[in-house]
Amino acid sequence: MKNFIYDIPTKLYFGRDQIEKLPDLINRFGKKVLLTYGGGSIKKNGLYDKVKDLLKNCEIFELSGIEPNPRIESVRKGAELCKEHQIDVILAVGGGSTIDASKMIAAAAKYDGDAWDLVKNRDLIKDVLPLIDILTLSATGTEMNTSSVITNFKTKEKIGTSAYSLYPYASICDPTYTFSVNPYQTAAGTADIMSHTFEIYFSHEEEVFIQDRLAEGILSACIHYLPIALEDPHNYDARANLMWASTLALNGLTSFGKGGPWTCHPIEHVLSAYYDITHAVGLAILTPRWMDFAVNEKTVERFAMYAENVWGIPKGDDLFASARLAIDKTYQFFLDVGLPMTLGEVGIETDEYFEEMAMQAAPRLENSYVPLTKDDVVNILYACRQPRKMSTSL
Repeated sequence: MKNFIYDIPTKLYFGRDQIEKLPDLINRFGKKVLLTYGGGSIKKNGLYDKVKDLLKNCEIFELSGIEPNPRIESVRKGAELCKEHQIDVILAVGGGSTIDASKMIAAAAKYDGDAWDLVKNRDLIKDVLPLIDILTLSATGTEMNTSSVITNFKTKEKIGTSAYSLYPYASICDPTYTFSVNPYQTAAGTADIMSHTFEIYFSHEEEVFIQDRLAEGILSACIHYLPIALEDPHNYDARANLMWASTLALNGLTSFGKGGPWTCHPIEHVLSAYYDITHAVGLAILTPRWMDFAVNEKTVERFAMYAENVWGIPKGDDLFASARLAIDKTYQFFLDVGLPMTLGEVGIETDEYFEEMAMQAAPRLENSYVPLTKDDVVNILYACRQPRKMSTSL
């Protein structure tokens, strides 16, 4: 196990009615609040009115319409509002896109140059405005980490950055705020949770027993509770377990002591930068095809461990058979919960940009769990065009 420093400063308020803590949290920083949110679902479910009522003694400015793949233009608008109105604290209400954008707004509000500079070079992120968020979608884990992913469609770049100062000061995680999330977004969000866990789980660091068992528990929770949430959207326990899985998957607890570049995320970031597809759906499409590519003599033991500890598939004498069955089950799970599983289903009908996208992604994959070349990335993308052939009969 590698050395690490454990330091997660975000205060997380989990459970029903934790929003009642909001006035006290906001008042620690001042009265001028920038309220950020996305397409308006918080107005439909009553959360917007609740926030406005709780903060009736504050001066609230708003930035709405933050995109599912948050754009640098929204970050720039938010930073301008913060500077113009001398904002004291940012309140992000929404899912990962809103919170990611708000993190970069918090940094750009304290920066004299262009916000894109901060995305490209994390070393420029110094002072930031305090950020509080109210989570409404179980997916990205951004509510308790340092990461932010921003897209610049003009340059066809989608870049993740991080800095310690980007930890939210506090996150309010009430599972009831996810009751109104539709089945598609619920399934996609869970695919995102699972992808984060896969990226960390499949590493060459072997003696990380605790982290591996945590990761397997998160994956098992997703597999168990997602169908329940789809069947009964108001099932509190299902929504609560998915929300906590979202946070645990990417707050560092599964990755401390491990390391290594991710694989599917860099490829999907390029897909999203070119086609603006739903990030988590792109990950669901890519993951089983990457797994097919990644199983080899060096990795099969870990895939067989995944098969046994997550899917209950005994290792037996043929580790490759166990690995293939686990990959089949992973693919079938995503199909069963209603996710598109080919690129054509998300509007990518041609291979026009495959070579170009692969050239962008490949340099970030040279040291990943199974190193990928440009041609490897192209082949994985081609595999994503057709339904995956099962290697076993489920």
